[in-house]
Amino acid sequence: MRRGLVARPAAWLVWGLVAFFFVNLAGVIGSVVVSSFGTRWFDTWLPQGWTGGWYAQAWQEFGLLSVLLVTVQVSALVVGISVLIGVPAAYVLARRSFPGRRLLYLLFLLPILMPPITYGIPLATVLYKYGFAGHVSGVVLANLVPSVPFVILTMTPFIEQIDPAIERAARMCGAGTRQIFTRILAPLLVPGLLAASILVLVRTVGMFELTFLTAGPDSQTLVVALYYSMSAAGIRAQQSVDAMAVIYTTMMLVLLVVALRFVNPTQLVARVKEDVE
Repeated sequence: MRRGLVARPAAWLVWGLVAFFFVNLAGVIGSVVVSSFGTRWFDTWLPQGWTGGWYAQAWQEFGLLSVLLVTVQVSALVVGISVLIGVPAAYVLARRSFPGRRLLYLLFLLPILMPPITYGIPLATVLYKYGFAGHVSGVVLANLVPSVPFVILTMTPFIEQIDPAIERAARMCGAGTRQIFTRILAPLLVPGLLAASILVLVRTVGMFELTFLTAGPDSQTLVVALYYSMSAAGIRAQQSVDAMAVIYTTMMLVLLVVALRFVNPTQLVARVKEDVE
């Protein structure tokens, strides 16, 4: 009985802290959304008027069309190259047992476990030295560093779930390596490929540090353009900056909802823990 009485206040405290966090988060997001539709807002609960013109102004001032095109271009390239590199690597890790396998897996996980800024600065220095940084190619190369491990981390469990006897049976029937990959493994790995691609897409769109360090005037993604717009908040109208922030937040929420449809975060965490141990 006493344990229940002690546990209840602790549970109430935890739920109270969680509720307090979400209320504050909703207040911050709500204030930005309201500001993006308000005409003037000084010392009142709500703006004096409402308008949707700030979104059109933000679209023109910040050149959002070109920024979105660069974001799509960078994301598509990062997703495609990461899948081409990560899937074969995941296949080798899932099917082959060799000395140093766990160490190699941990090396792949380091860009995920470490803060991007720790390796972003020396990486950007190398990319600037060889003329890649400041262009889309530099942004893509920088984002591949954490994206390829994401693909490996996601695809390895999917490949391990496929019975190797299926591949052996196909080889006995005369199928080559290319036919096994295209006709047998590829259809079975479609859910994993979708999960990995969406996970990399979310990561690339939201990656600020690596993109900021390697982007130039014509290779900024949406998150970097939002940072520069916030830096110029004293020059541009705050409502216009808030409108851009709402556009970015909406895009990220849509991507996260789609990602959670295909990816179970608890499985990924369990997989990382298992391989580290």
